[in-house]
Amino acid sequence: MKTITIATLTLIASVGLAYAGAAEGKELYTAKCVTCHGANGEGKPAIAKMMNVTQRPLASKEVQARPDAELKKVILEGQGKMKPVNGVTAKQADDIVAYLRTLK
Repeated sequence: MKTITIATLTLIASVGLAYAGAAEGKELYTAKCVTCHGANGEGKPAIAKMMNVTQRPLASKEVQARPDAELKKVILEGQGKMKPVNGVTAKQADDIVAYLRTLK
């Protein structure tokens, strides 16, 4: 019984750690990303049209399949017409990525 309890607690802790920083990331996302990417990462058609780009929803399989390091690089360095997110540290970028992983 003790082994089952320890195993269960370990599993619960590891699931929580998978999204460590997600709460902080949501706050940062709301402050820095929502204008272009929308409240739930669905994108904003008017912004996409203005920039002449196609926005993939951040919860899409294509975006979610990208490694954390790649998403972090886009946040810190930009990609294509997307500029780097101004004033974001590496730790904050990790938190934003953790939040993006929670999008469904």
